[in-house]
Amino acid sequence: MRKSRNTPSRFFILSIILLFQFIRCAVIIDSDYNVSSDDDPVTEASPRKRNCTRQPAIIDKLLNGTGYNKFRIPNDDGVPVQVEFWVQAITSINEITNDFEMDIYINEMWLDPALKFEHLNPCKQNLSVSHQVLERLWTPNSCFINSKFAEIHDSPFKNVFLMIYPNGTVWVNYRVNVKGPCDLSLELFPLDIQECHLIYESFNYNNQEVRMRWNEKSPEPVSVTNKIRLPDFELIKIEPTRVSAPYPAGMWDELHVKLVFERRYIWYFMQAYLPTYLTIFISWISFSLGTKAMPARTMLGVNALLAMIFQFGNIMRNLPRVSYVKAIDVWMLVSMTFIFLSLLELAIVGYKTKNEEGAKKKCPHKKLIDNFEASPAGLCRYEKRFMLPVERRSARWGGIMRFQILQDFWNWSPEKIDRVSAILFPACFAIFNIVYWSYYYNKKLEKAAAMKLNEDRL
Repeated sequence: MRKSRNTPSRFFILSIILLFQFIRCAVIIDSDYNVSSDDDPVTEASPRKRNCTRQPAIIDKLLNGTGYNKFRIPNDDGVPVQVEFWVQAITSINEITNDFEMDIYINEMWLDPALKFEHLNPCKQNLSVSHQVLERLWTPNSCFINSKFAEIHDSPFKNVFLMIYPNGTVWVNYRVNVKGPCDLSLELFPLDIQECHLIYESFNYNNQEVRMRWNEKSPEPVSVTNKIRLPDFELIKIEPTRVSAPYPAGMWDELHVKLVFERRYIWYFMQAYLPTYLTIFISWISFSLGTKAMPARTMLGVNALLAMIFQFGNIMRNLPRVSYVKAIDVWMLVSMTFIFLSLLELAIVGYKTKNEEGAKKKCPHKKLIDNFEASPAGLCRYEKRFMLPVERRSARWGGIMRFQILQDFWNWSPEKIDRVSAILFPACFAIFNIVYWSYYYNKKLEKAAAMKLNEDRL
């Protein structure tokens, strides 16, 4: 009976003890979570920091408790700013507007003694803060002075990384989309090499206040994070330089970036040169059709010429209007000349064929000549007297044809003209190909040597 009365009291005491243990464990877990979120991770080699200053307190003390002024230059003797570019992607190069577009990471690093916090016993060695804090700090106010368009990416928030080191060093990283100019020279198109330029400098401070420098610790201050793939061009060189430029307000340090691109000409060979070859070869088929197929030869030559003109216009539509002759202009114009000359040869053959057919229809004249050959000597002398005007006309014609080779050519038969053209046209076109490709490829090598490019990559 006593045992049954003591059972409820024991159960109540046991429940209170379990509830107390649960609350104690929850407090310990919450305390550990709060400490690990701000302090350094706890390991066996490094004991947990106690009485350290957390990041919000450090930022508040640096910007509010010390009278920090973002309009004051950190060093009166000038602030050296280390700059480094990471090229993420080059999206396009436009020949019509003479510009290119790319995504780039801009890294800037400078020393601001007013932001030193190593004496505050920080919980973290480096402070990584949001871009709102950057608006309260002094910055060199640098920008691309020759860009057509530039903005910081905003997806889903502004892509700005800010880190402050205990000694006051500030590291800022921007992810920027920029559109810059290109000095396009299309004389060698499509075997051309193009250059694009960007100029980065401090907009507000001259080199007495801000000294812009490429990062000396990096072997490549302008590097590529991913392989650049463009449909028309290949990036073959990036050249960073520093220039001191004079302005009315003093000397400014300018960081120049030159990007060199080589055009991929395979597409143009497949779309322009190869169809031109085929069109010219087709125009030469007319030499083998003979003098009986004049309508078919005329249609073949005219269609080849129209196809060449249409193809030339289609290529020029995608290029800017320039006042100089491009390599592809020479190719297309000479190709159209070859087709035009084949039509001219067709006209000569047609004219001589028509004269021969007209001469064959005059049969009485042929019989008269046969009678002259069979006539007696006296009659021949009489007939010779009447042949004198014909000889005089031949002499006058020979005077008009001053060069003997042209006179001989005019006496060729239509069949012989076709046979000679079937050999002469391909031979001249082969010589033109040798001269064309040798000349423009040597021009490309000369330009590459002037740019100090590696010829093995061309």
